[in-house]
Amino acid sequence: MPVAPQAAAVGAPLSLCLAVRHDRKLFALALLAGAPGVAAALAFLWRGGYSARLEWTLTAAILGAWLGLSEMVRSRAAFPLNTLANLLAALREGDFSLRARGARHEDPLGEVLFEVNSLGATLREQRLGAMEATALLEKIMAEVDVAVFAFNPDLQLSLINPAGERLLAGSAPELLGQSARSLGLQACLGGEPARTLQLALPGGAGRWEMRRGGFREHGRTHQLLVLTDLSRALREEERQAWARLIRVLGHELNNSLAPIHSLAGSLAQLLATEPAPADWRADMTHGLAIIANRAGSLSRFMAAYTQWARLPRPKLRTFALGPIVRRAAELEARLPVAVSAGEEITLEADPDQIEHAIINLIRNAADAVLENPAGLPREVTAGWQTHHDRVEIWVLDTGPGVASGANLFVPFFTTKPDGSGIGLLVSRQIAEAHGGSLALQNRAAGRGCRASLLLPVHAANIARSAPPPEHGPAEAPTTRGGTVARV
Repeated sequence: MPVAPQAAAVGAPLSLCLAVRHDRKLFALALLAGAPGVAAALAFLWRGGYSARLEWTLTAAILGAWLGLSEMVRSRAAFPLNTLANLLAALREGDFSLRARGARHEDPLGEVLFEVNSLGATLREQRLGAMEATALLEKIMAEVDVAVFAFNPDLQLSLINPAGERLLAGSAPELLGQSARSLGLQACLGGEPARTLQLALPGGAGRWEMRRGGFREHGRTHQLLVLTDLSRALREEERQAWARLIRVLGHELNNSLAPIHSLAGSLAQLLATEPAPADWRADMTHGLAIIANRAGSLSRFMAAYTQWARLPRPKLRTFALGPIVRRAAELEARLPVAVSAGEEITLEADPDQIEHAIINLIRNAADAVLENPAGLPREVTAGWQTHHDRVEIWVLDTGPGVASGANLFVPFFTTKPDGSGIGLLVSRQIAEAHGGSLALQNRAAGRGCRASLLLPVHAANIARSAPPPEHGPAEAPTTRGGTVARV
């Protein structure tokens, strides 16, 4: 595109002006500024009728002073600029230790020097922070038991941590620069960015969790690959699952076998008594019936656990709730358990599981009251009451209460020396499997805890043939703190 004559005429002086050094322009401007005064002085000197020697001497002095002062203006203006250039060059080279002198406020040049010094201090702090962050990242990369790889756009290895070196059975100098295909990681750089896959690498084989992401370095896109070995974690989880299952089964066996053993011992003493009591046949029949019922329920419960290795699904059938509660109370042999009967009611649920839950709650309450020191009451009361379409099975005790509800239903958490941390968890699972709930709260009045097992029930199943209980279940729960947590 041709340039207009006016533009060309203006551009030529501008280019010439820009080509001249800044200090020389300052020198020329100083000369121009002093030229009128020098010309006037010389005119007065040469027209004043002085001697030739004086005229030439003063002329030389005036011209020398004019040139010297102009050079001083140039040097005084150029020196700070040279200082700023040196400071900026040092910052560009990464040397943040240099500082300019004379940096002060209320001075244009001092403000510039002050800002340059501040810039150097800021860059120094940022570099130290970046170096510390890089050192921390390198330390983390070296310590984590996770293999980390980075590949450039040509799928060549550009970064690896010590865990990755162990996985590929090589050192970083040997592995860097090799292709993903030669390293056996080609499959990890395609497909879903997060998945589990089976890998056989020189340093190990098994199941791995793979995560892949992207990042940019020097304007080029790289891929970051992270591999986590799942084999050891899966084996540990499998071991813990078996341990938990064994603890659950052992807990349920102990809950049933302990009262059976106690009843069997009582019946043996009854048979050994001479002369035999008059009602020994009735006691014997009653005790054997309890043992047979408990053994049958335990057998069915264990068979279901063996089949599914988990809490079996409820087998619903209709049964009366009262006998279940009374039988569970009789199974606690360490202390008498009072039963506060509510309205006679029939439920459609799994009687074996419901009885297991009630036994666990009564046993938990008995453990609590047995912790009481001498002089404090040791009482456990079980009962039930209806609330519209739900029935509440409750257990009251006079123990120390619940200190914190945060760990009540944590699996295997217990504050009892010989506890397993299973009972309340299993009871809650049974309640939830029947569409109900389980809650433990400190009593509003007096010492102790209240366990409430809520289960759904149809209104047609409620036989309103008995008056509601006058005490016990009418007590409203509260969340007042106690002293001991029990599971």
